[in-house]
Amino acid sequence: MSSGGSRRLGACLRCCLVVFALASALYVSGPALYWRFKKGIKFGDHSHSARSSSCSPCICDCPPPLSLIKIAPGLVNLSVTDCGKNDPDLNEEMEKEFVDLLTEELKLQEAVSSEYAHHMNATYIEARRVASQYQREAEKCNSATEICEGARERAEALLIKEKKVTAMWEKRARRLGWEGE
Repeated sequence: MSSGGSRRLGACLRCCLVVFALASALYVSGPALYWRFKKGIKFGDHSHSARSSSCSPCICDCPPPLSLIKIAPGLVNLSVTDCGKNDPDLNEEMEKEFVDLLTEELKLQEAVSSEYAHHMNATYIEARRVASQYQREAEKCNSATEICEGARERAEALLIKEKKVTAMWEKRARRLGWEGE
């Protein structure tokens, strides 16, 4: 891969990552911002807030929500802060810079594309070899067919000649008194 191609690939990857980061941020914070904005508009509208404050409180007869301890007792003892703390590979990966991670990802992609290109070249060379072999076999077959066709034509000419000779001998034999079978 040329250096210009890898630069374009790197720029494209960065652009995709920026778009992904923006979309993720909007997806995560969008609903909260929407409701905060909507509440701000409601508080600014005095007639609407007066109507909403005049509503009677809702009476709910719902059962209390299940606690996490009742649903999955083993989950309460787990803490997320020490997750992977003792894994040296994970610690090493987490200490890497973002650019280093992107560089490593690009190197991996380049290695995969190089391997893919090598595989495709090998497949192409094998296909050309097989096509050449089939071409040689086809030429042999055509040559054998021409030889057989020539032999058939000679045999047909000899048969016609032999039939003429046989007809001539039969004619002479009949003239001499042979009556045939």
